[in-house]
Parts: sequence; C-alpha cells; structure tokens
Amino acid sequence: MIKHHYQQLIQLFEQCFFDELNTRLVAGTDEPYYQPAQCAGESHQIVFAHGFYASALHEIAHWCIAGEQRRQVFDYGYWYEPDGRNTEQQAEFEQVERKPQALEWLFSLCAGVPFQVSVDNLGGIEVDRSAFTKAVQEQLSRYIINGLPPRAEKFARALADYYQQPWPATTITTWNIT
Repeated sequence: MIKHHYQQLIQLFEQCFFDELNTRLVAGTDEPYYQPAQCAGESHQIVFAHGFYASALHEIAHWCIAGEQRRQVFDYGYWYEPDGRNTEQQAEFEQVERKPQALEWLFSLCAGVPFQVSVDNLGGIEVDRSAFTKAVQEQLSRYIINGLPPRAEKFARALADYYQQPWPATTITTWNIT
C-alpha cells in the first residue's frame, strides 16, 4: 500500500502540467493561494496550506476549473469572504465551492483517501453540512456522467494510476465519505 504524502502530488502535478502550462504545485505555510507568473522565466504557482494533502487537492481543483484569463490573476480573481459569513454570504460560498469540492472529492477517490466537504465558516452561522455534501455529490455525479474539465480528468486519471485506484463509479453509494 502506498503511503500518501503531498510530495507525491507535487510530482504528479508537475508530470501532468508543468511542460504544457508552466504551473507548479507548492507547499506553503498559511493561507492557500494561486500566484500567476510575474515575469518571463517564472512559473505559475498553486500554493497549498501547511503541507496538507487535502489542501493540495482542493487548490488543484480550483486551478482545474479556472479558465485561461482567471489563471492570469492572483487567486483567480475569485470572491472570498472569510470565516464568519452570514446566511447570504454562506449561500454564495457554497454555490462557488460546489464545483471545486466535487473535483476535490474525485481526486480523493482516485488517490484512495477520505473526503469531507469544507463549509469553511466555523465562526459564522449554523451551516447545513449534509445539504452541502449532497450538492457536492450531485455535482460530482454530473461531472462523471457528463464529462470532466480536461485538466481535472488528466490529473484524476494520473492519481488513480499512481495510487492503483479504480475509476469512480457513477453511483455515490460507493464513494468514501468521512
């Protein structure tokens, strides 16, 4: 059995995308972010938090969704309201996060590691984690049935191959949830 370490993700990501898209996955310290290259000779960087394996999968998922223009802007130019969101802000957060968390779930399945949605609002309103989990599951089902973003599929297949995992079934009953 292969032990999971974020360095494996860094290597797989580089094999999949560095030559074509000049992008590296980097273990950071605090908050995760995306930094486009600032000048010729530099690479774009997806920085994940504290060397956490799950953080790396989550940040890769955001990158796989971001289009060409968004990948030229710090943190893709996305809206983010920190912990302590009200009801409307949390609803917007969940709407924006549904797709990347579905891809993170796919990556987790392909790596053979547990997945848990992140509502990312510990100091805010009471959040219906079950409803958000269901929304993320439904999005993942749609992706698997209707097709994945190309970079997401390429990375997911590299994960499944490396970790010797089967391609996820279209039924959510077989998915590893924690």
